[in-house]
Amino acid sequence: MKDLLKTCLSSVACFAIASSPVAIAQSAQGPSAEKWDPEYEPPRMPDGTPSFAGVWSKSSLTTLERPDQFDELVIPPNVARVLQERNDRANELSNRPTDPNEGAPEAGAIEAYNTFWMDPGTRFAVVNGEHRTSWIVDPEDGQLPYSDAGRERMAAYLGGRRGTADNPEQRSSGERCTVGFGSSGGPPMLNVLYNNHVQFFQSEDVVSILVEMNHNARMVRLNGDHRPGGIPQWLGDSVGHWEGDTLVVSTKNFHPDHSMRGSTRHFLYMQPSTEVEERFTRVSDDVIFYEFTVTDPELFTQPWKGEMPLWQTEGPIYEYACHEGNYALAGILAGARKKEADAASDAAQGGQ
Repeated sequence: MKDLLKTCLSSVACFAIASSPVAIAQSAQGPSAEKWDPEYEPPRMPDGTPSFAGVWSKSSLTTLERPDQFDELVIPPNVARVLQERNDRANELSNRPTDPNEGAPEAGAIEAYNTFWMDPGTRFAVVNGEHRTSWIVDPEDGQLPYSDAGRERMAAYLGGRRGTADNPEQRSSGERCTVGFGSSGGPPMLNVLYNNHVQFFQSEDVVSILVEMNHNARMVRLNGDHRPGGIPQWLGDSVGHWEGDTLVVSTKNFHPDHSMRGSTRHFLYMQPSTEVEERFTRVSDDVIFYEFTVTDPELFTQPWKGEMPLWQTEGPIYEYACHEGNYALAGILAGARKKEADAASDAAQGGQ
């Protein structure tokens, strides 16, 4: 892929694509590709702290870990444009109407949403003028730094849950509609296939972070202490304070049933004792710079860090009514009971 990109970018044809009006117009969607003004003055709340009012998006082609085709954290704008144009074309093909004469799918076929129902993002994230290939900036390779012991813990956790359906609690938090798939509600808050919007509600004592996926609202208590006794919460126990114009949030005591945060775009394992520090800084009218550090010496060889722009977009955020339409979970449990009944029937007939 890297060699192909180098060859493509050196050709006249590829340059024409990269500099076409369509590619340039599309690359303008989302936050500006310009460097941030270090003298930027954010709008402020009545108490003088920066205002995060509005609806913000974390949709992007950039993912938590760096894909194999990239060597570096930063890619040139012309490379980003070529890849974005290629993604646009793939989405257009994927979103073609279904042939009404095609007939029903074969029995046992597994079908998913088409592109119409997805909104993962169409542009690589831009951080202070740089197009980024991963949210992870440390380690430098852009990969999650699991230790051998951490991988063993993750395997043990998955071993007790994957492929099992004895009860709803064994299924993922996303299937149960408690927290969105992946780590959409966080922390850290990561982008997934759709519903990537975030909205802040601020007072002098509390900052509420509402995420679109599963309509989770995290309450960040300002200038307070973590609750005693390690009471677990789905999104953890968050406390925050202001350092100048940056909101700093510390979170720990995550619910054990939200340890596996898998999605089609990342596969992250954390545990109740994992600690996350987040930093929110409004750097322009249309960007909040979101930084996070994840620390857990039992899972990782080092604390790992990520950077993400939250870019302002149109609202409102509509209700994500997951529980009301959660027919799949009942189907999963019913299917498991049917499989058990069939196995028992076959065993009984074999014993006759």
